Amino acid sequence: MDTLKHRSSGTRPCPCFPPAAMGVLDFDSYPPSSPQRPDQELTWSWGHRPRSEAMAPPPPLAASTPLLHGEFGSYPDPSLRLALTLTPQALHIQKLRPKPEARPRGGLVLLTEVSGCCTLRSCNPSDSAAYFCIYTYPRGRRKGRRKATHTFQADGAATYEENRAEAQRWATALTCLLRGLPLPGDGEITSQLLPRPPRLLLLVNPFGGRGLAWQWCKNHVLPMISEAGLSFNLIQTERQNHARELVQGLSLSEWDGIVTLSGDGLLYEVLNGLLDRPDWEEAVKTPVGILPCGSGNALAGAVNQHGGFKPALGIDLLLNCSLLLCRGGSHPLDLLSVTLASGSRCFSFLSVAWGFVSDVDIQSERFRALGSARFTLSTVLGLATLHTYRGRLSYLPATMEPASPTPAHGLPRAKSELTLAPAPAPPVAHSPLHRSVSDLPLPLPQPALMSPGSPEPLPILSLNGGGPELAGDWGGAGDAPLSPDPLVPSPPGSPKAALLSPIIEGAPETPASSEVLPPTPDGDQVAVSPGGPLDHLLPPLGTPLPPGWVTLEGDFVLMLAISPSHLGADLVAAPHARFDDGLVHLCWVRGGISRTALLRLFLAMEHGSHFSLGCPQLCYAPARAFRLEPLTPRGVLTVDGEQVEYGPLQAQVHPGLGTLLTGPPGHSGREP
Repeated sequence: MDTLKHRSSGTRPCPCFPPAAMGVLDFDSYPPSSPQRPDQELTWSWGHRPRSEAMAPPPPLAASTPLLHGEFGSYPDPSLRLALTLTPQALHIQKLRPKPEARPRGGLVLLTEVSGCCTLRSCNPSDSAAYFCIYTYPRGRRKGRRKATHTFQADGAATYEENRAEAQRWATALTCLLRGLPLPGDGEITSQLLPRPPRLLLLVNPFGGRGLAWQWCKNHVLPMISEAGLSFNLIQTERQNHARELVQGLSLSEWDGIVTLSGDGLLYEVLNGLLDRPDWEEAVKTPVGILPCGSGNALAGAVNQHGGFKPALGIDLLLNCSLLLCRGGSHPLDLLSVTLASGSRCFSFLSVAWGFVSDVDIQSERFRALGSARFTLSTVLGLATLHTYRGRLSYLPATMEPASPTPAHGLPRAKSELTLAPAPAPPVAHSPLHRSVSDLPLPLPQPALMSPGSPEPLPILSLNGGGPELAGDWGGAGDAPLSPDPLVPSPPGSPKAALLSPIIEGAPETPASSEVLPPTPDGDQVAVSPGGPLDHLLPPLGTPLPPGWVTLEGDFVLMLAISPSHLGADLVAAPHARFDDGLVHLCWVRGGISRTALLRLFLAMEHGSHFSLGCPQLCYAPARAFRLEPLTPRGVLTVDGEQVEYGPLQAQVHPGLGTLLTGPPGHSGREP
């Protein structure tokens, strides 16, 4: 591990920035210690930070522009000297002594692999040095990510306060780069540039991913968001629709985002719960995120691709998405309003499936203990008993304008919009949830603060409101030699001092404001949302469609209506789809395809190349709305992998209705 020490000559200002641009970071206290007006409360890049009228954004910097440069020494080996150069995309490390090396091993730290940083101080009161620690997750030789830390020791000045200012200057610049905050070219880089940490509500399905979701959360997710300085409250869901009930009772103004740690099903509950609230128009704007800890991780696969990472599965996909979450950043998310045969509505962020895809999805539930391998086994079984289904598919092509002049006075509203509008039941207060982890500030893990070769101390998580604590053994004799450096106490209103409203569950298991469909063949009930925007492109289900629609009737092997690019973490069904393209991508396979050809399609879908195979039975159309009318008496329909009632349905895209936490966008070739 690379650990560095600052030389007495001090940091050399970069010629691209005047000396005044290198301010001091008060990294250990959030929000900044100087008082702020209420309208100046800041958030990370999840929200929009108000700018001072006198501060103009600087021009964008080139990727290789040096921002800071300085000479540091190592910790715990003070004889090792290295030079650091910080650019907008990486931290460059050059070995100076005892043997100069222009490109030492581990000498390039990409910011895309950094979860966060902090400043530290020695437990020895006579040590005047300050320490700057970076937490990274580089790829190893086997392409898997492994945690690594870099601790830089600054002791160039005579007093600790001066050395601390130097270490925090670097922490400020790095944090601004990680969060997408502008670095002023004509002013100091001070702690006032840094907003308060976002408050995230983490919802974990402990049974997800073969029961490994909670273990992955403790071992990987919580340490990373701790390193990033994020404030959180974590709740384990206990039953189906638990997450839906929780978000209905939240005081959403106290949260900057809701993140699910499970498969796609838990996010489906969250989004439908938000749209089930009386204030759904504001509630649905709450940013939502997903960290893949389940079997079906389609949306996480799309987020991973959006972030510029190579395709990944399992722990690697989880670490990639966690890194993106730590960076912050959101993107508009299209939602699909699905009207079912009974007139009820639910909202989809992923897909509506009929035929082979839905059959495989539901049949795979029998093999849930196998994790993601259950889909492979179910696919093989589905190919062995391949069925065709008679049906009628109608859609409004993406190039067509709606027949109605305006949403408010055009086509008749769908049945669901006429019958599902009772006043929602008032929230029912419950006792405080017991399976939770506190959202108080977390002590940062300090794996670099130990003797070489010793094991890393892991955070010890305690339930019932207790926060993570550091293990006392740092691998050497006595107490750990360094500790977090909270010199400035947190002012009132900081996450540590703030008291959040109790989290209550918004409704009993069968709320009066929701329609609950008849039990599925498996005995489960699927709740649907009565709220949300009007479907102005759709006439009532069962009535004729307006002009401009295209209708196809015949035998289908499958029909898939998908919003994002991915059908699974490693299945790219709509390669050119975007989160906010305003389209639903219709893919269907007509009857007559052989089992071999269908298998070849799904194998090619792993790379998104299935449309280039020239399969005559495979068809595609981008649309703004569609209607599906199964003419076969029996079958399976799914919405986001959840089985719904079988029968006619129709759906319309609502562009940018939701907000998805995606992290910063990547580009091709971003990952080495």
